[in-house]
Amino acid sequence: MAAPLMTPAPEAVARSQMAAFMRQAGCDDYDALHAWSIRERGAFWQRVWDYCRVVASATATDPLIEEGDFHSARWFSGARLNFAENLLRRRDGATAIVAACEDGTRRTLSYAELHRATARLAAELRERGVRPGDRVAAWLPNGAEAVIGMLATASVGGVWSSCSPDFGVAGALDRFGQIEPKILIACRGYDYGSKTFDVSAKAESVRERVASIEALLWTEDLARIVAEREEEAVDFAQRAFDDPLYILYSSGTTGQPKCIVHGVGGTLLQHLKEHRLHVDLTPEDTLFYFTTCGWMMWNWLVSGLASGCTLVLYDGSPFHPKPSALIDLIDAERITVFGTSAKYLAALGKARVVPRDTHDLSSLRTILSTGSPLTHENFREVYRNFPSDVALASISGGTDIVSCFALGNPMLPVHEGELQCSGLGMAVDVFDEGGSPLERGKGELVCKRSFPSRPIGFWNDPDGAKYRAAYFEKFPGVWAHGDFAEFTEHGGMIVHGRSDAVLNPGGVRIGTAEIYRQVESIDAVVEALCVAQDWRDDVRIVLFVVLRAGLELDADLTAEIRSRIRSNASPRHVPAVIEQVTDIPRTMSGKIAELAVRDVIHGRTPGNTTALANPEALSQFEALRTRMPGNT
Repeated sequence: MAAPLMTPAPEAVARSQMAAFMRQAGCDDYDALHAWSIRERGAFWQRVWDYCRVVASATATDPLIEEGDFHSARWFSGARLNFAENLLRRRDGATAIVAACEDGTRRTLSYAELHRATARLAAELRERGVRPGDRVAAWLPNGAEAVIGMLATASVGGVWSSCSPDFGVAGALDRFGQIEPKILIACRGYDYGSKTFDVSAKAESVRERVASIEALLWTEDLARIVAEREEEAVDFAQRAFDDPLYILYSSGTTGQPKCIVHGVGGTLLQHLKEHRLHVDLTPEDTLFYFTTCGWMMWNWLVSGLASGCTLVLYDGSPFHPKPSALIDLIDAERITVFGTSAKYLAALGKARVVPRDTHDLSSLRTILSTGSPLTHENFREVYRNFPSDVALASISGGTDIVSCFALGNPMLPVHEGELQCSGLGMAVDVFDEGGSPLERGKGELVCKRSFPSRPIGFWNDPDGAKYRAAYFEKFPGVWAHGDFAEFTEHGGMIVHGRSDAVLNPGGVRIGTAEIYRQVESIDAVVEALCVAQDWRDDVRIVLFVVLRAGLELDADLTAEIRSRIRSNASPRHVPAVIEQVTDIPRTMSGKIAELAVRDVIHGRTPGNTTALANPEALSQFEALRTRMPGNT
């Protein structure tokens, strides 16, 4: 058994909120606590509610009423609460938000100022006719305006839905056109990589083409409202636990995005559990996550206000004006919990940035990573390049649950390549293709029992048919998440990629992350994408690589890639075809679009290229299709 990369100090374990919660529950270790949280889910989630002191005008008589199947479970029926009220319970002069931009500008808001701004915008929304259940859409960068807009919307009982300003008109219409918002809040432009992008015409176009939009509020309008409206108290609209709070969107790469509706209470309770127990977030912490308003990690980040910490928001390129831009931010803002993507950590390593040699980093306690699997080499790089006592937590869940199935734990050691544990209250398992649990081996990541942050439904899906088809068709009554995963001997988990992108040469199921792990450990390779191509009554693995500037894929490098994969994975993992490309298509949230490339190399038209951040990248794959060995 390999030694852990990091083991938390006993005194840190003892003072963690997870340890305090475990003692209250009468459990001796995390395994016992997790088992209890599944066995007695109602009692567990009620204890989370009490431990985190949820603010509510009415509490539930029974935290869980089960009626036979997963999605008919009712959570905290009878409870009445307001999401924004829980995020704004702190009203003092402590810093709530630091909004930083790539040009070095910085704006701060105290909790008192954030409360006042929310109250004024909430009053404006009420005057404009926003009522409980009405949608407010936002086309904004990750700044203070987005947080104020969300809090004001939630205050009046409205439903918030946002995307980042780099979306095109078609992408915004695919989303906002479905949910019929009453108000659109938008920016006129944004900066990225030292360039300014004017999006005012795009916002006007969306306003004209979505008939439900009654008003377009620009960020300067919002600033005027916040500065000039009369002071008044917030009347926090009390909502049922499963009343809608957020509408998030699937990536939409295979068709129109699914509009996933998340509830007030489930979102709050799940985020409180993850922040307080799994991240050990306190009012003394400064929390950062590199995200846009179009990724669920933005919603997750903003919920940090419910724990009374300081949020650091960042708008701009993570590598501008230099590769260490976000590392500079750690020292400048004394960030304690630094959240990012696996792609960023890999790129940092490829750029040969070694923060422990150039920065203080004494404030940093935890690094969070999600978006795609973090490879074994990425784990090793983090501990080579950052302080050795930092807790590296690879976390995995998604937009579908606005939270995590597996994540970090301040009580447990960090093992290379592994997510530390299944989340409390989450009945996570791994099934084989026949629906039987796998104690060891790779299979489908599932959740066997209901949890509070499951979607309350999809928008415009009155009979729930689309909802059931998305999660319950594969294993009736069991949530199939779409990830290919396995449990480890340490009680952790490894995620091997999306199960719909699993490679199956010769009937052997291979997760794409298994190949990326080997290929991206080669210094010449910046990133990679692999797909399965139908071939001679079977499939063959086709690998595409982006190389460092100035390098070409020659026979020696091709041989090195194949040798690395064969030696460290297996002969079955070795690609039949390896090709060089200059760019890899990605979704708006930064995930590689394997299915779109698979369509292209089979001569099929990808489902929805407006969901891609760089659809032009697909043209290279189309050109390669006709000249790859064996293709015509």
